[in-house]
Parts: sequence; structure tokens; C-alpha cells
Amino acid sequence: MTTTLPKSPPSESGLKPGLKSRHLSMIAIGGVIGAGLFVGSGSGIAAAGPGILISYALVGALVVLVMRMLGEMAAANPTSGSFSAYADRALGRWAGFTIGWLYWFFWVVVLAVEATAGAKILAGWIPAVPQWGWALIVMVVLTATNLASVSSYGEFEFWFAGIKVVAIAAFIVIGGLALFGLLPGSDHPASGFSNLTAHGGFLPNGPGAILTGVLMVVFSFMGSEIVTLAAGETADPRAAVTKATNSVIWRIAVFYLGSILIVVSLLRWNDPAILKDGSYVAALSSIGIPHAAQIMNAIVLTSVLSCLNSGLYTASRMAFSLGGRNDAPAAFARTTDRGVPQSAILASVVFGFVAVAFNYLWPDTVFQFLLNSSGAIALFVWLVICFSQLRMRRIIQREAPEKLIVKMWLYPYLTWATIALITFVLGYMLTDTSEGGGRDQVILSTLVAVGVVVFALLRQRLAGRNEALDTV
Repeated sequence: MTTTLPKSPPSESGLKPGLKSRHLSMIAIGGVIGAGLFVGSGSGIAAAGPGILISYALVGALVVLVMRMLGEMAAANPTSGSFSAYADRALGRWAGFTIGWLYWFFWVVVLAVEATAGAKILAGWIPAVPQWGWALIVMVVLTATNLASVSSYGEFEFWFAGIKVVAIAAFIVIGGLALFGLLPGSDHPASGFSNLTAHGGFLPNGPGAILTGVLMVVFSFMGSEIVTLAAGETADPRAAVTKATNSVIWRIAVFYLGSILIVVSLLRWNDPAILKDGSYVAALSSIGIPHAAQIMNAIVLTSVLSCLNSGLYTASRMAFSLGGRNDAPAAFARTTDRGVPQSAILASVVFGFVAVAFNYLWPDTVFQFLLNSSGAIALFVWLVICFSQLRMRRIIQREAPEKLIVKMWLYPYLTWATIALITFVLGYMLTDTSEGGGRDQVILSTLVAVGVVVFALLRQRLAGRNEALDTV
């Protein structure tokens, strides 16, 4: 059986190119700056010391490689289903069905997490409105934004991501000036980079802590692939994907490695304030920046709203693509006159609202199960992208070599090396036996994935049997 390079499915015609180049640029940048960078980096620093930089570099390199593979396929054939559509064509219908629904599940759970996180911040500012009320408000507002038009989503994300970019850039500049004793009014003792080695060495907890750090930071990178879904709604998707893929290296280097380097240089890695206040707040406070906590809360809220906005967009576009391939209700593939997949958005947000309710009613049971069962899906998605690219490269070369605008480096060797690294990370997660830790996430996520695969295979077999009966 010969697999041919597909054309974009007919259902794609329902979406309209409402995203401008500046929108996609900010979506690409914002996709790698999640709230996890601001909130979760403190735990990684406490676990690995300055060696957390190696952890970020390893995961960053992994993301760069995965994005290069995804960029190769997306530049050749931009589609709203992105890696799910490529898995469908390269590995089989069961693979596209499985990874599409798992990815949708991942993001609707993220909606609940981010809505709750945003509500906590807002309730702290305006306690007259209960936390659940704020969660409802932010969900309703961003749902309305996504329902209005894709350009509304793009405009919101442009400003959300812009605030994050300005905040990180300002942090790096101000921290760098303080680090070299050039910041006016700062009482921070200019220490150069001595904190990187002065308190137990660069790896105070041993080389093994690097892997522990990897587990802590890997999920803060999830979202970089959103740009390949959004590219299908731009006027020139191939150019947009090529530009976003080529810029992912400097984005990760500047925003992640640059800002974390500032933190671990300004403060000793075991400073209690890093865990108590958060790494960025602690760093800003150490150089005398007033109201650092309030400033960072505002930036974290922006990141949360950005993640909510993008999560709803991403889940709805994946549902739209699944509907167009008959892997979801056909209504998901229908669009309004404005090119908005209304049913797909509403279905995604309904599940998000249900998950928010679970978070308030049963945070330690039902919602914890949802978190654990979606925890390793990001790594599963990256694995599927790798295996899809191995097959799709040969298909593209055979059917339309002129579409190989973006090429994976050292194919297929780096692809196999990436597969090995992701598999290693999943295996290392099994050694984390803490409650709700890596082992729980891998086991429950695998069980959910196996259940979806079995359903997909049974569904495919049933469809084949029905087709055979129809031809009799």
C-alpha cells in the first residue's frame, strides 16, 4: 500500500486566514513562555542548584529538535490538525485519532488549572468576588473572545505575549545591570557570576539532580507547538511556520536560559526566598525593586490568561480537525460565517468548566486523577511527532520534494536520538514515586492512551467491516 502526500482536507476551507504575521510571531514567542517559567522554576533551582541551567538546556534542545521535525511537516502541509493529521497520514488512522484526542484532553485539563490559578490571583486583589466567580469570569471572557473571530484570539494573544516578552526582557536587562554593579540605586553586592560555583559548586546536589531538574522543567515548555496549528489560519502558512521554526532556538536561549542564568547569578541557589517567594520575585527583591511580588503577580496573571486563551484555541482547532477527519462529531468541523468552529469551541469549554468544578469539589481525588492522567501526554505527543516525521520525510521526498522548505538536521539520526531521549525521560519519571509524581503520571497517562488506542482500533475495524458489507 502506497501512502501519498495528502492535500489539505476539504474541511480546512471553513477556517479563514484571520491571523496576521505579528499575531503569529507573538503566538510563537508566547508559546514558549508559560506561567510555569515564573512559578515553577524555583523548585527546579532548589533541587539542582545552578545545574538547573543544564536541565533547561537539555529540555530546550529537545524542544528545538521536536519543533524542527514538526516544522518540516507543517511547512510542507499546513493544517489545523498539525501533528495529529500528520500521524493520521504517516502512522495510520488510529494514531491520528489517539494523539488528537489525548492532546485535546490535555488542554481542556490545562484550562481548569489555569482558570483556578488566575482566579486565586484575582481573588487576592478583589476578595469581594469569590474565587469560583473569578474562574467563571475569565473562562466566559476568553470563550467569548474565541467565539468572536480568530483575529480576536490573535489580538488578545498578541498583547498577552507582548507583556510576557517585555517582562522577561526587562528582567534580564535590570538583573544584568545589577549583576555587574551598574544598576543605579541597587544595594545588591555586585558578585559577577560567583554564585554559580560558590555554594557547594555548580552541581551541589550531584549530577543526578540534573535529571531531577529535567522532570521539573519539561512541562513548562509545552505549548511551543501551538504555532503550527495557528499557521493554518494565516495568509501565508508556509512562510509563517518556517519563520517560527527557525526562531525557536533564540527564543528558548534568551527567555529560559537567559532569565534563569540571571536568577542563579543574583542569588545563591539555596536562598530560602527562592522557594518562599518564587525565583523571579526573590531576584527582583534582592536588588531592591519595590513591589516585586505585586509586579510578578500581574505578569503571572498575564501568562495564565495567555495559556487559557491559547489552550481554548488549541483544543478547539484539534477538535475541528478531528471532526473534519470523521474522528469526532461532524458538527465540530462546521464553522460560522466568521470562520470560527463554534461547536468545537463550546465542547472544549464545557469540558473545561466541568474540570474547574472538579477542581473545587474534589481537588484531591477526581481532579488529581485528571492531572495525573494527562501529565505525560506532552511527551507522548513529542514521541508521535518524531515517528511521524521519520515516515513523512520519505513521503514528501517521493511525492513533492519541492515542499521540503524546512529540513530536520542529520535525518534520521537526530530523530532517533530525540526518540531515545524522550523515552529515557519517560523511564526516569517512573523512578519518581512521590504522590502525584512522575510514576503516577506515566502509568495513568499510559492507561488512558492505551484505552484510546484500543477504542480507535476497534472503531477502525468496525468501519472496515461496514465498508466491506456495503460493497457486497
